[in-house]
Amino acid sequence: MKHLYFVFFFIGISISAQIKGVVKDSVTGKPIPYANIWVENENIGASTEENGEFVINTIPNKNLIFSALGFEKKTLKASQAQVVKLASKSYQLDDVVILKKKETKIIEIGKSKNAIYQAFDNGPRIDVKYFPYLIRYQKTKFIKQVTVETDSKIEAATVKIHFYSVDINGYPGEELLTKDFITTVKKGVNKNLFTISEFNLRMPKTGLFVGFEKLIIEKNKTEETRTNFNNNTTSVKKTYHPLMLYNFVERDVIFTFSGGKWNKEIQLGTDNLPIKKMVNEPAINLILTN
Repeated sequence: MKHLYFVFFFIGISISAQIKGVVKDSVTGKPIPYANIWVENENIGASTEENGEFVINTIPNKNLIFSALGFEKKTLKASQAQVVKLASKSYQLDDVVILKKKETKIIEIGKSKNAIYQAFDNGPRIDVKYFPYLIRYQKTKFIKQVTVETDSKIEAATVKIHFYSVDINGYPGEELLTKDFITTVKKGVNKNLFTISEFNLRMPKTGLFVGFEKLIIEKNKTEETRTNFNNNTTSVKKTYHPLMLYNFVERDVIFTFSGGKWNKEIQLGTDNLPIKKMVNEPAINLILTN
């Protein structure tokens, strides 16, 4: 008698899903607008709307990293992220010092020689530009304004600008502001000028990083229907504005934030030491004053 053996193979298939949720203050219960949500170790991200709600497409068993300035970072499974409560971060407040500014002299720093500008969609990541400290800044130590160059197809696209210290490893460190600097940019190609004197931010002697983050929210979104005439199908391309303008410059290292962490892009020579290469650096300048 012949015996038939049936062997069943079960293959787990991970299916991406639309994850919806809301991010709230764990104490007050109030929604947290413009918080960051990242799929851990992937360049997939989203931002909360003004009411704290968010939508992100990912696999339910993936980790989501939630962060917002003034709150502790939190990691949850996507399947558990319907209501996310972030705890407030405690700050050690320094003595308040009234700094007298003259504002009789200004200098602009960060300008690139023979700059070649280009705009492209970099996804949800945060790109930063490093500003080293120079002795000549002693007479203009206050950061008065920041300029960012953008290309937007919508009016008043909302963006977030970050100011980071430099940590002991040379990476972007703690945020230098205690609250988000959220602003809007004009439609078209523009050099946007923002005054930040109210923050009394001084140029650190270790230098600083300035970062640009476009918010992945409905207000910033445009949609374009595209038709593939070869197979007669259509698709919708979503773009979040504004697009950042970049300079193609020579640098030995560049940092980007995605997947919930800072990533260092570096090229090594034959002697295993960093060498300079051409990279896209965000077109950001600072204006210092006395």
